[in-house]
Parts: sequence; C-alpha cells; structure tokens
Amino acid sequence: MAQKLNLSRRKILAALAAAPLAAYGKKKQIPVGLELYSVREELGKDLPGTLETVAKQGYECVEFFSPYFEWTIDYAKKVKAQLDSVNLKCYSTHNGLKSYSADGMDKAIELNGILGARYIVLASAGDLKTADDWKKVAETLNAGNEKFQKSNFHAGYHNHDLEWHEVDGQRPMDILAQNTDKSVMLQLDVGTCVEAGQDPVAWIEKNPGRIKSLHLKDWSKEGGYKVLFGEGSAPWKKIFAAAEAVGGVEYYLIEQEGSQYTEIETADRCLVAFHNIHK
Repeated sequence: MAQKLNLSRRKILAALAAAPLAAYGKKKQIPVGLELYSVREELGKDLPGTLETVAKQGYECVEFFSPYFEWTIDYAKKVKAQLDSVNLKCYSTHNGLKSYSADGMDKAIELNGILGARYIVLASAGDLKTADDWKKVAETLNAGNEKFQKSNFHAGYHNHDLEWHEVDGQRPMDILAQNTDKSVMLQLDVGTCVEAGQDPVAWIEKNPGRIKSLHLKDWSKEGGYKVLFGEGSAPWKKIFAAAEAVGGVEYYLIEQEGSQYTEIETADRCLVAFHNIHK
C-alpha cells in the first residue's frame, strides 16, 4: 500500500512539473506546506530527518508550533540551515501569549527573523468568557502588530472552535476581526470552523484580504479530526476559490491531528489528496 501511495504522489508531482505554464493561465500558484504539529512525535525524535522527509514528499513550507519559542538563537540558526538545505520555507510560527508579552516579543522577533517568517501567529488566547475579554485579545494583537511591523512582521490569530461560539451575543472571531488592524492575519483553521457549524466560505468572503493562511484540517461527524484531508465535511473547492479570489491567501498549511496511519504516511496521503482536489 505504501509503495502504491508513493507512486501516486510522484505521478501527481511529476504531472504538475511537466504541465505547460499556459495550462495554469494567470492563476497564482499558492505554496502548500505542513503545520508541523501534524508530525509532532517524529519532529521530537528527529527534526532534521523529519524536515527532509516532508520536503521529499513535496511540501514547500512548514509552520513550527509553540515549543520553538524555547530554542536558543544558535539552535534556530541550525534549523534555518536545515530548512535551506531541503528547500523549505517557514512563513509563520504558532505562538502562545508569551510571544506577545513585553519581555517575549523581542525574542519572537529574533527567532522569526532567523527562520525567515512573515507572521507571528497567536495560536490561542485561552478559555475566555466575555466580549470584553476578547476585546482585550484584540488589543494585544494590535500592540504586537505595531511592534512586529517595525521588523517587517505581522501579527496573526489562529482560531479554534471556541472562537465561533457566541459570548454576550457576539462571535469572538467577529470581535477580533472588527477590533484589529486590517494587517493582522486571520489564520483560518477550517476544521474547527466546520465542526462549530460555521461557514468557512462566508467567513473568508466577509474578511477580504485578511485570510493570508489557512490550516487545511478536515472534520466529519463520524470521524472527527481523524479523517484525512478531503474525506470530511469541508467544501474544499469552494474554500480554495474564495481564499484565492478574495481571501488574500499566501500559503496553505495541511494540518492533521492523527489518523489510522503513521504521522509521515498521513502527511503524504493528505498532500496527494490536496493536489487531487486543488486543480
């Protein structure tokens, strides 16, 4: 089965490389990457080897998640050299609130600068209860964005399902969108949006130019987040069309919380499915 899968992936990537440029017309080619949380166990055991493997699978970029913030400057430089050696980009990182604190922003800026990132994404604001709590998060994002911009970065926010459930009559995602600077990226986690019963296409269309990145995580009522990309309830073709026509997407990131396959095979299967759907 693994051999058949690898052949499928190679055929797809070869076909893409061989296709004449005119076949794409003027459609912009969006890089597809991997949120490295998808291969967290492998990454913890062998970071260089994992980066090499996902690059060979055909991924073009990766996103590091919050433990990266504990790296030393020297280690971050080694990771960047490893990224360069396998031709992977890192356009963003996932961060906790520490990266937005007064004593943490400078380190976040330095680490992200080494990695070559564009966006310093706040991955969670905690289990907040009121609209005022979420307005304070918006203030944190704006303050971070103001400082980050001086070093050519932007702040970003990554949603989970919590942000789609109303507090004080408002969805937290609407509060964040309405109260943050337009240059703050709204990184859309598709799976959690779908699970919450929300419409990802409508959200993208409501916030033109702000959906610079999407986490391509699927979800179904039967399989939850264990379904592979393309096997769940998300309307991917409509999502891609909206993201590329009005969302301002700059790169996609496949994310998987687990499946019946190994982390590496799961990442491979999801990339094959992506190329089959995103034509």
